[in-house]
Amino acid sequence: MSLNLNLIPRLDNIDPNEKFDTIIIGLGPAAYSAALYAARYMLKTLVIGETPGGQLTEAGEVDDYLGLIGIQAMDMIKTFNSHVEKYKVPMLMDRVESFKQEGDSYVVKTKRKGQFRASTIIVAVGTKRRKLNVPGENEFLGRGVSYCSVCDAPLFKNRPVVVVGGGNSALDGAELLSRYATKVYLVHRREEFRAQPIIVKLVKEKSNVEMLLNSVVKEIRGDKLVRKVLIENLKTGEVKELDVNGIFVEIGFEPPKEFAKLNGLEVDEQGYIKVDEWTRTNLPGVFAAGDCTNTWIGFRQVATSTAMGAVAAHSAYNFINEKKGKT
Repeated sequence: MSLNLNLIPRLDNIDPNEKFDTIIIGLGPAAYSAALYAARYMLKTLVIGETPGGQLTEAGEVDDYLGLIGIQAMDMIKTFNSHVEKYKVPMLMDRVESFKQEGDSYVVKTKRKGQFRASTIIVAVGTKRRKLNVPGENEFLGRGVSYCSVCDAPLFKNRPVVVVGGGNSALDGAELLSRYATKVYLVHRREEFRAQPIIVKLVKEKSNVEMLLNSVVKEIRGDKLVRKVLIENLKTGEVKELDVNGIFVEIGFEPPKEFAKLNGLEVDEQGYIKVDEWTRTNLPGVFAAGDCTNTWIGFRQVATSTAMGAVAAHSAYNFINEKKGKT
């Protein structure tokens, strides 16, 4: 799926010497929320990102965001975009390669459009979901292939599904889906699970969950929607064809470790950017929001990302005012 780029507010020619109050790096829900709140705080704001909507572009119907009932993900992105556009916040479709502090401001270097300056930075670059990289995965994205059990489980009521993975997200997803789906096949490439023993025990007790261990997904098939998933047993080589209507890929995320390292941001042991309750990072005037941070891991939602984006804008506003008070 792609968003009509004509919906993105055009970026007027900006003088290289022009300085912003805040530059928001990213274009997902956290970035949109930060842009909205920054604009309402009357901060001179610039948003720089590559993909409008971020990971939200990989979703189909979204029915867990208060007030937007059963909205399609692309329509949700357009709604976010229109709200920010109301405040005439400029957005630049580009990749931020690095930022560094120079004097009392940060210089943000982009891949194509050069450099921009700001008093504060809000990092909302998200994460990348690990994919199976099998035939049919991209083709049926949003049409039976999902990367968020918590988001999409209710959409598969009274249908058989597959969950792939062996960590907490996969087991939590299988447990949740067992309440909706007629049958849940839990596919894991190893003999043992990495998830917490208590959740493993709970899932094993579910009568409609079948565990397929030492197994991997080989292919996803269907017509307009997912109809079959081919599973290979790594020990025997046997390939089994499952008649299902959905497949939930819960094999983890790739946090922005390299980006964080390049820019001097402190990360946790997994590579997520460390923030406090006000989204402050280890760098003064640099805040981070959304899935790229070490908060609420295991519960990645649009609602949590937008909440953090709002808090980050509030913190940037306070940081700027505090600096003015000291000068």
